[in-house]
Parts: sequence; structure tokens; C-alpha cells
Amino acid sequence: MATSPRSPPPAPAQEFEISRQSRIFAALSKKVIDLDELRMMAAQGVPDAAGVRSTVWKLLLDYLPNDRSLWEQELAKKRSQYAAFKDEFLSNPVEVARQVGKQGHGNANAERVDNGLLHRSEVTQEEHPLSLGKTSVWNQFFEYSEIVEQIDRDVKRTHPDMHFFCGDSSFAKSNQESLKNVLLIFAKLNAGIRYVQGMNEILAPLFFVFRSDPDDKNAKFAEADSFFCFVELLSGFRDNFCQKLDNSAVGIRGTLAKLSQLVAKYDADLQHHLEITTEVNPQFYAFRWITLLLTQEFNFADTIHIWDTLLSDPDGPQSMLRNADPCPEAAPGRRFHLQPQAPAELPPNRHQTPPVRRKQVALKLP
Repeated sequence: MATSPRSPPPAPAQEFEISRQSRIFAALSKKVIDLDELRMMAAQGVPDAAGVRSTVWKLLLDYLPNDRSLWEQELAKKRSQYAAFKDEFLSNPVEVARQVGKQGHGNANAERVDNGLLHRSEVTQEEHPLSLGKTSVWNQFFEYSEIVEQIDRDVKRTHPDMHFFCGDSSFAKSNQESLKNVLLIFAKLNAGIRYVQGMNEILAPLFFVFRSDPDDKNAKFAEADSFFCFVELLSGFRDNFCQKLDNSAVGIRGTLAKLSQLVAKYDADLQHHLEITTEVNPQFYAFRWITLLLTQEFNFADTIHIWDTLLSDPDGPQSMLRNADPCPEAAPGRRFHLQPQAPAELPPNRHQTPPVRRKQVALKLP
């Protein structure tokens, strides 16, 4: 009796991928997810199976609790909160003035207000376009107009080679609008940092992964989910975006000094070649690595896989620099002993803003 030929055994790489998928699916299916176990698996790369990376990243960034029974409640609360932020911070001053007029003058004036015209006596000082009051909706609108323009320019330049982010399609334009909304709301909630050029590049991988989730409901709320994950991600290295901290141990120059010491520890010849022989300051090759989390050094697909590992560290994507101890002589309690360095010119497109506390960056909630 003839028998059908057997299928060839899977190749080792295929076997590994199947095993990796089954292990991470098993980890995600637990009622209470072991985050330490998940981080170990994510550090080796998250499978490209539908929706897995979206869920894993949300867990790694503490957006989702490890108790699965709380997911629906937590997501509903956060997404509702984001909708409230949009209503509060992205309102058009004209519409606000109309609503104030309707509420303040009743139905008798409704027709006049609906036509877009308010009698001069009905416009309060705070509603007047020339008002300089801090609570004036117009003053706040004009105050952020420059930030809005900068965000708009940067978002339009985000991955111009990808139809997801760029092009004339309604899908691409909708995605651009979502990026702009997230960045503007972040800027308004965090006056100490506001918006710094390059934040769009950090937001892009998050939004892409969440918007590509095959679950329609999750994809629909990708903007809200991206906002909270972006906030959490940025809170771990916010000081790199504060120009007034540039020359401090926690600012960008301090971080570059740590990187230089790390290179010296593991490859002294390379460090000598870079900084002594060729006199290349670390800022010229590492500034983008650190501030943009390698998003500009690799193609987008590779960046996504690299971020699997970066996000898996519980101390944040820059923990390698913070935890290294290249100076044994450093005083107890200090991980680094920073040597004074001659100031180097940093990119000019950085805002001179005061430092902020983590809670300010995380959110300003009532």
C-alpha cells in the first residue's frame, strides 16, 4: 500500500521560531503574567505573529497590568482619559468661544451664535482674541502655534519612504494626524520639556506597532495607547531633552561621557582611536543613538526588533549606560566618576527649558 511522502522536518531556524512563539504565547496566556519571564523572552526578540508585539510592548512599558483580568478596565480608563485630553487641549478657540456664548446667553441668542457671530458685549475679556490673560483660550492657542508648526514639519518628515507614515492616502494622513495629536498633548502637559525635535522618531515605532494590531479595537485606539506608552518610555531619559541639564551628570553630556567610559572599558583601542587619534567627540557619533534610541541608524524593520530588546530592560532602554561601572575608584554609591570635559557644541534645535520631575513628564493629572 502506497503511503504519502512525509513532510521534511523543519529547519533548525524554523524549529526555534516555532518554539519561541509557543513559549511567548504560553507566557501571555497566563492569568497573571510573569513579567521577568516575559522580559527574558522579549530580550531575544518578539515573534512577528499577529498582535503579539503590540501586547508585549504594552506590558513592558507598564501600560497593561500583569493581571489579565484588569486589562479591559484599565484600557477603558486610559482611553477615556486620553479622549478628555484631546477635548481639553486640542479645542479650536472659535468653537470654545461659541460654546461659551451658547451657555452664557441661553437659547435667545442661539441663532446668532450658531451663525458664528457674537455681539461685542457678549465676548468676555478671556474670550477676546487679543487677550493676554494666562487663562485666555486664544492666548494659549497662539502660545503653542510655533510648537504646532514644528511638530507638523517633523511629522511630515517621519519615514517618508513608508506609505504608513507618508503619502496622499487618507490612511497616511490619518496616521500623521495621530502623531501630531500625541506630540502636541504631551507638549501641553509638560511645559518643562514641551516638544523637542526628534520626539516624532521615538513615537513612530510605538504607533506603528499599535496601529498594525490585527485586533480592530486595539488598532482604533492606537493613538491613545501610543500616548501613554510614549510618556512612560520618555520618562526614563527625559533629562536628555532638557538643555539646562546638558552639562550635568544626568544630562546628555553626562550620558555621552558614560558611553565614552564604557567604550574605554571594553575596547580601549577603539576609544583611543576615536578620541585621541582622530579626536572625534562622542556627540558626533552617539548623540542620535542615545536621544533617538537607534531609530535613525537602522531600517525601520530592524529598529522594531532592536526595540524588543531595548524595552525588555526593566530599567529602561538606556540602562546599559547607567549600570556600567567603568571607574572602580568611584566613591561608594556612585556608579560613575565623570571627568570634566571641554564643552562641545550640541545641536542648536534644543529648547532652553527648566528641568521637570518624572511626574510632570509622566502626566499632569488632577
